[in-house]
Order: sequence, then C-alpha cells, then structure tokens
Amino acid sequence: MLGRFGVWEVLLIVILVVILFGHNKIPGMMKNVADGLKVFKKELKTEEKTAPVEKPLTKKAPAKRKPIARKKPAKKVVKK
Repeated sequence: MLGRFGVWEVLLIVILVVILFGHNKIPGMMKNVADGLKVFKKELKTEEKTAPVEKPLTKKAPAKRKPIARKKPAKKVVKK
C-alpha cells in the first residue's frame, strides 16, 4: 500500500512543493532537470561510440598437454 499514491496524496505533494519553492522557481528547476537529462543522454551516446567492441566469447578446445615425466623416489640410505 505504500507504493500506491491516490489523487489526494499527489495533490498534497504538489501543494507542498509550490508552498516550499514558490511558483516562480519551479520552471527553473524543471529546466535544470531537463538540461541534466540531455547531457546524460549525450554522454551515453558518445560512450557507446568510443567503447571498444568486445569479441563474443567462444569456447576453445583445450590445449593438448604433454604427460608429466615423474621421477622415481630416491632410495633411502640406511646406515648400520
């Protein structure tokens, strides 16, 4: 129920915003928000153009390995 706003709640929020910021400042704030969104979209487009294109990952066959030559353990010398 917290995520759903009715008509009265939205109207109350709008009235509070107008009271707090005044009707003269609201268009200026909206202009700043719109300018910020334009800059953000522009940066996203330039980033897509400059980003390096990654090759899709393909599975390669495992490399063949040589068997490891195992050394025989040294004999222990027992002194009597």
